[in-house]
Order: sequence, then C-alpha cells, then structure tokens
Amino acid sequence: MAALDSLSLFTGLGLSEHKARETLKNTALSAQLREAATQAQQTLGSTIDKATGTLLYGLASRLRDPRRLSFLVSYVANRKIHTELQLSAALEYVRSHPLDPINTEDFEQECGVGVMVTPEQIEEAVEAAINRHRPQLLEERYRFNMGLLMGEARAVLKWADGKMIKHEVDMQVLHLLGPKTETDLEKKPKVSKARPEEKDRRTTKDMMENGEAANQALSLMEQLRGEALKFHKPGENYKTPGYVTTPHTMDLLKQHLEITGGQVRTRFPPEPNGILHIGHAKAINFNFGYAKANNGICFLRFDDTNPEKEEAKFFTAIYDMVAWLGYTPYKVTYASDYFDQLYAWAVELIHRGQAYVCHQRGEELKGHNSLPSPWRDRPIEESLLLFEAMRKGKFAEGEATLRMKLVMEDGKMDPVAYRVKYTPHHRTGDTWCIYPTYDYTHCLCDSIEHITHSLCTKEFQARRSSYFWLCNALDVYCPVQWEYGRLNLHYAVVSKRKILQLVAAGAVRDWDDPRLFTLTALRRRGFPPEAINNFCARVGVTVAQTTMEPHLLEACVRDVLNDTAPRAMAVLEPLQVIITNFPATKPLDIQVPNFPADETKGFHQVPFGPMVFIERTDFKEEAEPGYKRLAWGQPVGLRHTGYVIELQNVVKGPSGCVESLEVTCRRADAGEKPKAFIHWVSQTLTCEIRLYERLFQHKNPEDPAEVPGGFLSDLNPASLQVVEAALVDCSVASAKPFDKFQFERLGYFSVDPDSCQGQLVFNRTVTLKEDPGKV
Repeated sequence: MAALDSLSLFTGLGLSEHKARETLKNTALSAQLREAATQAQQTLGSTIDKATGTLLYGLASRLRDPRRLSFLVSYVANRKIHTELQLSAALEYVRSHPLDPINTEDFEQECGVGVMVTPEQIEEAVEAAINRHRPQLLEERYRFNMGLLMGEARAVLKWADGKMIKHEVDMQVLHLLGPKTETDLEKKPKVSKARPEEKDRRTTKDMMENGEAANQALSLMEQLRGEALKFHKPGENYKTPGYVTTPHTMDLLKQHLEITGGQVRTRFPPEPNGILHIGHAKAINFNFGYAKANNGICFLRFDDTNPEKEEAKFFTAIYDMVAWLGYTPYKVTYASDYFDQLYAWAVELIHRGQAYVCHQRGEELKGHNSLPSPWRDRPIEESLLLFEAMRKGKFAEGEATLRMKLVMEDGKMDPVAYRVKYTPHHRTGDTWCIYPTYDYTHCLCDSIEHITHSLCTKEFQARRSSYFWLCNALDVYCPVQWEYGRLNLHYAVVSKRKILQLVAAGAVRDWDDPRLFTLTALRRRGFPPEAINNFCARVGVTVAQTTMEPHLLEACVRDVLNDTAPRAMAVLEPLQVIITNFPATKPLDIQVPNFPADETKGFHQVPFGPMVFIERTDFKEEAEPGYKRLAWGQPVGLRHTGYVIELQNVVKGPSGCVESLEVTCRRADAGEKPKAFIHWVSQTLTCEIRLYERLFQHKNPEDPAEVPGGFLSDLNPASLQVVEAALVDCSVASAKPFDKFQFERLGYFSVDPDSCQGQLVFNRTVTLKEDPGKV
C-alpha cells in the first residue's frame, strides 16, 4: 500500500509512471523525494504543479545533506527558487557550506532570489551583443555562431530565462538579416587544413570563435584543460555534486592538501587479467592526460585482487601499452601493496558495526533484490572472530564472506568486501587466503594514494555511493569519483572472455592478432600510438557512451602515416616485364623521394634494370573504357624513372595465361605524356604480405537481434588474405619489426614480428583511402 501511495505521489509531481517506479527502487532517493513532496504540499496547501515537481525531484536526487532538505524545499515551494539555474546555485551553496549555519541574505544573493529580469533588460543585452559582432554577423549571416550571442547576454543577465534569451536572439537576428536565403541553407564549405606549424599557433580562443567543434579543433590536452573547469579543485571535494560530508571532512581535506600540496592526482587502475583494448586507450589518455594538462601526476595501479585470473604477461603487456601510448606513470603500484592496511580497515569496519560475516552462498547474493542476510545483525565480537577464522583458512571457498552494511544506488544490498580464495597470489604467494573485492578496495586505494579525481566509466556510477560511504565509515580522506562514457567500436568485440573464445575457435591467432582491437593487436598491425591518441581526442571526453566506426580510427592512422611512413614500391601480383631497348648496359640507380610531397625529407636509391615487375592488374590486353594503364596502343610511365614503356609483345604459357610482357621504353619528355604512371620493382626482395579486412560482417556482432547465431557465427571468411610471394624493392631490406612504409598506390604497411633474416612479413595497416564499398 505504501508503495502505491508513493507511486501516485511521484506521478503527481509530474514523473512518468516508469520514472516513478525506477525511483522507488532507490530507497534513499524515494525517501528523500517523499519527504520533500510532503513538506511542499504542507507549504502550498494544494497540489504541486509540474514545474515545482521537477525542481523537487532535482533537489531530492542531487542533495546529499538531508539536514538542508527542509530549508531548500521551502524556497522551492514558495517559488523563491523557480528555475533549474537557481536550484543548481542553491545546491552548490549548501555543498560549499557543509558545516556552517546558512546566512540567508548571502544565500539568497548567491541564488538570485528576488531578482527580476524584465523583457526590456533581455532586449538591451541581446542588442548590445549583436552590435559587438555586427560586422561578422553581416558577413557570415546564419553561419555565425549564435550561441556566442546567447552566452554574452547570459553573462550580463545571470538569472534570465534561457528560452527568453534565445527567442530574443532569434527575433533580433531575423530583423537584422532578414529570412534565410538559399545561400544560407547551403552547407558550410570545408576549411582547408592548416599546416602543422600554423595549427600550433592557433589558440583555443581562435578556434572557438571560428565556430569549429571543440572535439575536432582542440587537442586532448586543450579539451582536458576545459574539463578542469567542471571538476573540483584539489581540496574542494565537498563542492562536488553528490559528495557526502561528515564532521571530519574538512580536517581530512586539510591534511590531504598538506600531503599533496594541492597537486592533481589521478590513477589508471586496470585488472591484470587481460590485454588492454581501444576503450582502455581513452581511459589512459583521460587519466594521464588530465593529470598532465593540470601539472599533476598519474599512478599506474594494478587492481590485483583476483589471483585466479591474473598472469605475469598481462602486467608486462599493460605497462608496455601505457608506455607505447607515450605516458610515464608517476609510480607503479598494486592493490596488493595495501593488503595489510585494507585488512586492518576491514577489522575496524566490523568494530564500528558497519560490516559482518555472512554465510549466504554466491547464488543467493546475485541480483539487486536479494533478501537481507539472516546474519546482518550478528554481534560484532562474533563477526570479528569469524573474520579472523576466514583469514586463517578455516572456511571453504564460498562458505563465508565479509559484507558491508549499505544499499547502493541500483538497489544492491550489502556488497561483499572480502571472500575466501585458496589461490596463490603472484606477489604475496600463500600469505593470504582472503582477498578484497573491487567495491571495498578501489576507494580505499584511492584514499591511500591521495587521488584527487577518480575517473571511471559510467558502469561504475552505481558504485559511487559505496565509494563515498566506505571512506566516510572509516573516517579517511575521501576522493571524488567522476564517471565518463566508454569508447566502443562497431564490427568489434573487446570482451576478454569473447576474445579467448575467438582464440580457442582458431578465428584469430592470439590477443595480438591484427584483426582485433586490443592495443597489442593495433600495434602489431602498424597503428601509430599518436593516431590512437588523436582518435581519443576526436572522440572527446563525453559522458555518453560512444560507439565509433572503425574507419574514423583508420582516418587518424592515415593522417599520421602520411607524414611519417617513407615511401617504397611493392608488387602483390607480379607480372614480369622485359624492356627490349633498355638504355644502359647495367641497371640504373634511381633516386626515389621518401616523401614525394616534401623532398627535404630525403631520398632512397632503387635499381632500375631491363627486367621489372608490375602489378598484374596494371595490364589488360583489351582496354575497357576508362582504363588508363598498360594496354595495346596505350603506354604508361614508370614512377620516378622518367621513362615511359609501350607494349610490343605478350608472352603466354601453354594454358593461355599471360606469363610476361615485352616492351620498349622512351624518355617521358620525348613524346606525349602518358595517361598514367604505375609502380614497379626490379632486383626485388620476396616477402609475405598479410591483407586484413574486418573480422565481423555486422556492425554489432554481439547483438542477438542483428546476429541471432552469436558473434562466432558472424566471422568474415575474407578477413585475412596472405600473399606469400609478393615483391618489394630493396630499400626496405634492413627494416625491423614495427617499421612502417607506404607502398605506393597500395596502402600503408608495417613489418610484422614474424619476420626473420631474409624473409620479411608485412601487415597492411590501412589502405591509402577509405574503401567506398564499406558501410
């Protein structure tokens, strides 16, 4: 009955029935909202309108100090606070004054209580903003960034209604420019790319004023400096939405600042039970990048609390990938470094009546609506004895756990803090047979390392309450958890479990198979770390989960390799060509530019002799319309040689297959310019080339609606093509694993670690241009 009453109360505030039911699942939120609504009804003496109900919901869901509830509800119910902007200011005020009595006059001034903004004031502010930008407005017309006008008007009139400002901007701009013309409706022309040195000179202000999107125009460092405006400053944790204060909070923050000196501190905390993937690249860039952007430090902390799944190779691989992306940890730490302290705190938690030993089995603890433990109220002394017994190995695995007394945001009750595991630990050996969980370990390790900003992906948002609760329950420094959206890619799986299935099925060779999107796989394929970092910068620091198309990552790869991968020539399907009138008695040495667009970057030398090899697809006996390569009566140029060849004879084998061509040559400037110039090789090296395509055929191989048979049924049979006897020019003879080249007209290639003396293996990293056939 009480639930039904609450449901009707919440829907009466303007919440949809679905939203109201979701709210009821959160015990703490529903209790606070029920109290707020009851107090508001008593004040109003009537039903609550939807606008007030929306503000009350915002108040109840964002207020973490219930002592301030009655005070704020009275302002909302009496319509002294009647906008979202005012409510945010009010919540910020009470957060920044956690222990002080409220100074009503100061509070009302900070929240704009009683401030009336007239339509005339809005009109004048918008008019002033338009006059400041009038010349640019007249030139750019409706391509001008109108948000700039709104922002300047809002800066003058802080408490003005945003919709009224927008309406006034629209009206005044229409009056100035008149209706939109066909020209106004055309797409904005693309801005030509600035040279790197010019781009470096452009300031963030310039880019924003030119209307470029922040996540395209700004580097990751610039974006992260922007994010700093949203984040709390070190030591001002209590100003963060949702942060829970206690009578000890301010003293603990003061001690924290004395230890850190006000330094920004972040951490990247991977589990050493698998290889990092493209989503981790965003986490690495965000954690290390945010610290770097703010002159702070970042720890690499291995969350090694699950010895069953951890292997030494994963520790090494994770560290290597962080370094490969260009980041150096301030310090490498392990959760296991703190096992003694974590155990001592667990004992203290029991002493304080906030944890207990439970004997419910794992299957009984699953889900978010499990029954309360029958051992929840067992005596403290009993739990202390049983916890010590757990440590001494007197319980079997699954027979006893230590649980914390709290309910999390998603309704999960009493999360586990410690469990029994008789698996030797890679660092502590057999010292422990009980290991802490993520919910218990993470926030306390952050506290020990005095992390200022604990950055994690959105799925950990439901753990935020346990994060704050546990630090406060033990009266230790409490950092702030900030959540951001994960980065995923279409046509990919990154789950450790599923990659293991792919390996077991023989679909891929190992974790570093170049068709995967693990970081080791991308490195092996030839993706430069700068390209991955640039991709993370383009994606930006978003709260929403982002699923990107792989070709956007490949575009970042091309941008980097175009400037860094020297050119060479290779032939995948060789066709022998004999030059019957070769102009010299011995091969000529041809100087080939490493970067044809910038010859200051040097040259390499390749031999050009009377026998060369061209791509079989660069010849046709009967040219089709539009075909511009070698054919009867259609000569072609050989790149970089200054010579043109013309077909004289086609030599065929018994089966009728073309085996070789005989041609004559002339200087390119001694006649008509050919329609095309093709690549070639002479005095060649034989090598293996691996051509990669997408591993999966559908965008979302894990989606049952899209792939009913499961992701293993969606494998692309053409994801790998091996060319065993490709020919490459001798300029690459000394290449080492991971060296990168552009094979002219074919794509970008990287030397694979499988290469050995005299037998190079190349992986195609990306084609020269995005394949228009891909969707």
